Amino acid sequence: MIFIKAMLRDVALWECTAGSGACEKTLSGRLTQGVWILMALSSVFLSRQRIGQCMALLITGACAWSAQAQTAPTAVTAPNITVSDALQQHIPLLDTRSSAAFNGWPQEGETTGGHERGARNLSASWLSLLDDAQLTHLLQQKKLDKSLPVALYGTAPEVNAVRQRLQALGFNTIYALSDALQDPSRRESLAHYQALVPASWLADLQAGKPVANAPAKGWKVIEVEWGAPKAYLLGHIPKAGYMDTNTLESEPLWNKVDNASLEKMLLAQGITTDTPVILYGRQTMSAARAANILMYAGVKDVRILDGGWDAWQAGKYPTEMGLPASVTPAKAFGAKIPVHPEYMTSLSQAKALLKKPENSLVSIRSWPEFIGETSGYNYIKAKGDIPGAKWGGGGSDAYHVEDLHNPDGTMLSEPDLRDLWQKWQIEPTGEVAFYCGTGWRASEAFFYAWAMGWPQVSVYDGGWYEWSLDPANPIVTGVRQPGKS
Repeated sequence: MIFIKAMLRDVALWECTAGSGACEKTLSGRLTQGVWILMALSSVFLSRQRIGQCMALLITGACAWSAQAQTAPTAVTAPNITVSDALQQHIPLLDTRSSAAFNGWPQEGETTGGHERGARNLSASWLSLLDDAQLTHLLQQKKLDKSLPVALYGTAPEVNAVRQRLQALGFNTIYALSDALQDPSRRESLAHYQALVPASWLADLQAGKPVANAPAKGWKVIEVEWGAPKAYLLGHIPKAGYMDTNTLESEPLWNKVDNASLEKMLLAQGITTDTPVILYGRQTMSAARAANILMYAGVKDVRILDGGWDAWQAGKYPTEMGLPASVTPAKAFGAKIPVHPEYMTSLSQAKALLKKPENSLVSIRSWPEFIGETSGYNYIKAKGDIPGAKWGGGGSDAYHVEDLHNPDGTMLSEPDLRDLWQKWQIEPTGEVAFYCGTGWRASEAFFYAWAMGWPQVSVYDGGWYEWSLDPANPIVTGVRQPGKS
């Protein structure tokens, strides 16, 4: 009897490893085997009644295993495809890693960073920030169609998380790239990705850990905001300095201060042309405003914390409270300001840009501002925009530029930003001057274009405020389309 029980156990306790169809095939074979075993042994060991009981037990147990195999959840993975095959079939590539990895920052164990050529970025870390409608809109911006296949790459958890959300939205054909990032010659990065630093990199730098693209000695971290350091007092990045934008801009137009005042401010901050400066703000546009002016002055290594204060907090990195520490002033800047006057555009230069079709004067204002529904500011009365200007995206109001951001507030990935600007014939082949109301939003667009390697970019400092104050300057309102602005 012990022998029979062991054989029944071997027949009933089988494993399913290949899906329900294979389970049923295995079940049929094992069940047949069990029946023949019972029949062969019946005349020796069992009564007819006992054989019936054993047969019923075997069949019932086997059926239960079959039902379990068909209803139990299984770990479904995306089928593999090589990069070469995906490209030959025109299947879009989707990078599920962080924007920093996509932009070019080497990840652990890598010597070369960047993404597969032609890929788009959909970081798995953004999924919790997006409902289905927002994710659908984002996928449309990335030119992804659920009726067509897509190929993912990244870490296994990242790929799986993105795959599940895409399947829930109706994407039926999803591949996993089997050889992603294995060929360095296929990788591409932002031209100046080092200028947009991830929060993790800054945390490691402050902790004294080895980091890629480390700045020279004497680097500074500075928070940039308007007015007194109110938010800074309640919490800021450890050892960060503070820069009030009132020391960078002056009334009535809130244009850059004169060069002598700028040099005085930089020296007071202990900044020379050789001082590496890492800027951040509660919104990135304030840091970008400072970055544009420091680059104009001649500071050689200017970087921005990608995603700003929000990215630092999201990473749960340490903060501290209190006033900024005292700074030892620099004795000399080390160069005559401006070293890079080409990073600023004047009113007369802006008008000259409009006369050449290969150049672009680009409005970084909300759509309601661009078409003249609002001025965007309580101190700017005129509504409308500059005739001939192109729209480069904006945001929900004069104090946001969501169009230039990923869902987590980091820089919109280069392929998406390039698409946005190409729609309005904004190309890197000509001179490109960005403007907004008074310079903050335009500075962020400037910094992103510079990070992308665009060779002739600047900020029209006076912007809409300066243009609208002169009644002789024409104004346009109403909806305009690309090529008809």
